[in-house]
Amino acid sequence: MKWTDINDIAIELSEAHPDKDPLKINFVDLRDAVMALPGFDDVPERCGEKILEAIQQAWIDDVE
Repeated sequence: MKWTDINDIAIELSEAHPDKDPLKINFVDLRDAVMALPGFDDVPERCGEKILEAIQQAWIDDVE
């Protein structure tokens, strides 16, 4: 997975962290959680605030 695989990342985060509230996670922790996902293979420098916002929103949508 790459940073642009927003929906896949959101699904993986939902499965890996069912106890986490995506509304309450800060971007530093979100970035770390994404980079720790199995199958994630991208460089940290390609991640920005807009990507993290999109991932967070997709995760919120997936939980709902």
